[in-house]
Amino acid sequence: MFSGSLVAIVTPMLASGEIDRAAWLRLLDFHLDNGTAGVIVGGTTGESATLLEAELRELTTTALEHVAGRMKVIAGAGTSSTAESVARARWLSALGVDGLLVVTPAYVKPTQEGLIRHFTAVAAASSVPILLYNVPGRTAVDLLPPTVARLATVPNIVALKEAVGDIERVRELLRLAPGIALLSGDDATCREAVLAGAKGVISVTANVAPREMADMIAAALEGDATRAGRIDARLAGLHENLFVEANPIPVKWVLERMGLIGAGLRLPLTPLSNRFQSRVLAAMERAGLTG
Repeated sequence: MFSGSLVAIVTPMLASGEIDRAAWLRLLDFHLDNGTAGVIVGGTTGESATLLEAELRELTTTALEHVAGRMKVIAGAGTSSTAESVARARWLSALGVDGLLVVTPAYVKPTQEGLIRHFTAVAAASSVPILLYNVPGRTAVDLLPPTVARLATVPNIVALKEAVGDIERVRELLRLAPGIALLSGDDATCREAVLAGAKGVISVTANVAPREMADMIAAALEGDATRAGRIDARLAGLHENLFVEANPIPVKWVLERMGLIGAGLRLPLTPLSNRFQSRVLAAMERAGLTG
C-alpha cells in the first residue's frame, strides 16, 4: 500500500507566518510532476508542532482535492497525548486520507508497554491505515523492534517509518515484523534499507530533489544497486547538509532559492545561519539544483 519515494513535505508560509496557499498548490504540483509516491502533510518537516488544527485540516483537505488520487496523501496525527492523538485520528481519517502517520509521543518518555497501548488506541480510532513513526533523536523515546513486532499484529497498523539510520536495525525489523511495510526515515541510509528489503522512504531530501529520489528508490526496489548508488551519490551532500540545523530550516532555505516557496518559518525556528549557507549551497550544486 505504501512504497516508493514519499515526501515529508514542508508547510509553505508567508513572512507573516500564515500558510502560503498558492505555494502549497505549487509544491503539490512539483511532486505530482516528479514521481513522488505520496505526501505526508503536517509531519515534523511540515512544522507540525506549530500548526493549528484548522490549518492542518485545510492543508489536508486542499491536498486531497488537488491531488485527486494521483498520489497518496498521509496526514500527521501523532501528539504527545494519547487522547489528543485519538481525537485527531478520528477527524483526519474522516477526511479520506490514505493513511495517518503517528509519531511516538515526544517528551513524556513512555515505556514500551505504554507505546503499545498508545498506538493500539489510535489505530482503533482510525478508519484508515496507520503508519508508525520512530524518530528517537527528536522524541526521546525509541520504539524497539520487538515492540514493532507486537504492534504489527494490531488491525490497521500497516507500516513503520524508521528514522534510526542503522542497517542492522532495519534487518532486525524485517525479520521480526515481516508483515509490516518498512519505510526508511533516514535519507542517508535509505538506499541501503531498500536494498535490504524496505519498501521505500519518507524523505526530507525529496522536497528539493523529488525526481532523483523517486528514481533512486525505484532502482533500489528493482535490485539495481549500481544505478541506485550512482543517483544517491549526487544526493549525499543534501542528505547530510539538510540537517546542519534543525529540520526544516535548511530544506526551506533551499526551496526558497529554487523559487518554490517564500522564506516563512514559525518561531521558535529561525532562518538558516549564515555560517551554514555555503555548505548547503555546495550540496545544491552537487545535486544539480542551481542551474
